[in-house]
Amino acid sequence: MIESESFSEQEEQSAVSGGPEHSKETANSGKEFPMIAKTMAELEDVLAGELIALGANNVEIGTRMVSFTGDNALMYKSNVCCRTALRILKPIYTFKADNADEVYEALKLLNWDEYLALDNSFLIDSVVFSHIFTHSKFVAYRVKDAISDWFTEKYGKRPSVSVTNPDLVFNIHIAHNKCTLSLDSSGESLHKRGYRIAQTEAPLSEVLAAGMILKTGWHGESTFIDPMCGSGTLLIEAAMIALGIPPGIHRQHFAFEKWKDFDEKLFSEIYNDDSGARELRYRIIGCDISPKAIAIAEKNIKNAGLKKYIDLEVKPFQQFTEAPEPAGILMTNPPYGERIKVEDMDELYSMIGERLKHVFTGYNAYILSYRKEAFDAIGLRHSKRFFLYNGALECEMREYEIFSGKRDERPAREFSGKKTSRKDEYHYERNSREGYRRSKRTERGEDDRAQSGFGRKGKDNRTQSSSGFHREGERTQSGFGRKGEDERKQSGFGRKGEDGRTKRLEGKPFKPVNRSFGKERDSRLREHSSDVDRKSYGRSFDKEHDEFPRKKKDYKSGKVFKTDKRSSDMPHPGKKGEYSKRKDKPGA
Repeated sequence: MIESESFSEQEEQSAVSGGPEHSKETANSGKEFPMIAKTMAELEDVLAGELIALGANNVEIGTRMVSFTGDNALMYKSNVCCRTALRILKPIYTFKADNADEVYEALKLLNWDEYLALDNSFLIDSVVFSHIFTHSKFVAYRVKDAISDWFTEKYGKRPSVSVTNPDLVFNIHIAHNKCTLSLDSSGESLHKRGYRIAQTEAPLSEVLAAGMILKTGWHGESTFIDPMCGSGTLLIEAAMIALGIPPGIHRQHFAFEKWKDFDEKLFSEIYNDDSGARELRYRIIGCDISPKAIAIAEKNIKNAGLKKYIDLEVKPFQQFTEAPEPAGILMTNPPYGERIKVEDMDELYSMIGERLKHVFTGYNAYILSYRKEAFDAIGLRHSKRFFLYNGALECEMREYEIFSGKRDERPAREFSGKKTSRKDEYHYERNSREGYRRSKRTERGEDDRAQSGFGRKGKDNRTQSSSGFHREGERTQSGFGRKGEDERKQSGFGRKGEDGRTKRLEGKPFKPVNRSFGKERDSRLREHSSDVDRKSYGRSFDKEHDEFPRKKKDYKSGKVFKTDKRSSDMPHPGKKGEYSKRKDKPGA
């Protein structure tokens, strides 16, 4: 697990492993200390870019996390300004343990007065990836016991545990036998921006919405349209990006505000800093077929203070006859058929492709989905693929460059002379690795084809699919399908039955193709062997054509005899002076 390994390596370089003295130093000084920013899978590169822009040092990308170093000011900024972060952790204690009792004993070595008071409440959040520790809640219980017993032994009473609204949240992370205790500086997950007061049936995560937009490189340089906007998450995140509004500006509180070393003046300066504000020069437009969805989006947009920047309209996608602006970005999250049921999924995505092609010429369109057949129904060739996760669903966001005429008629892009950036290289490498991983797992049959719609391999080894979808590169009667022992080819080949004879297909006689047997082979050889040595066509059973002498071994004596005679020409047993194939049995 890359996340765990990077986590431990980062701390081992920056902290004294197992030393409570390190905790005191980092808690009370303005020096840099290690931090961990958690995020969604496949958004690590975007988050790393955000942290670098804020001034983070030693940035390293892991799995669903980015490690970095910085001071308290950077910790406050990352909570307020990072659009793709879920939470920011501050490691305070690293140690090794081989069982839960060792975790308990190690944590009792800490001076808990530095973090907790008797009137505080706390909560333990545990993440375990280990063959030693198999129950994350039991680990959390032992951490809680260590804290409670430490205070009880010293003061005769202990702080209380609160599940709903704790003053402090501790995160215990175990990778194999490496344990890291961290303070959670965020509290509630950072995807809870604070502006959403209502939602539709299947809302998009704010972190995923922001990550989708940032992956395109859009920062307000053109018109932004979401023709299937739902509760308006993409529209609100796009407006906040274009205007330079920090995503945490609407949150009521952060967990670090209750820490003992909280610097209220420093946080106030960061929170009220509007130096990154920009003017919105292009329209942000949202439409939906549902009046209820538009009403919900309107409430959320008003609560976010963005009503004057976003235009809403009840309008089905298929009723677009012309684009609102000559060019721009179109991004949408259509139904997948999971939480929102659609009668005809292929028809929906076919309509999307048709409208993109005929109405939104000059746009870059980005469609998020997780069904392969949905993308195929669009009928357009994508220019980029972004592998993402929407909850537990492995999704893709595909980019379509909409142009007039044929693809080959597009004007060639001017060569900028710039080399490919490290960010671009990482993006393509990351997408290539993830795409390869998913394709290989699909080939092994580990994907849930019942949900994704891919063909399932049946008992007769043929592809079964209600949608007619088959794996690429394998042939069926319709053109593509799985190749099995019972494969019926249009070339006329039959399959063998239980009696070993070839069965006829559809009443047609069996005709060998590109094969010859017996006399047919001899006639063909005579036609083509006038100037070619006949033995090159295969084995000859004539004595005169043998190139290598036959070898026979006497397994009793171990001697090998060379002979040009075949076994059928060998003398009978018992003849003197000749090798006998048979051996008399002992005692005969």
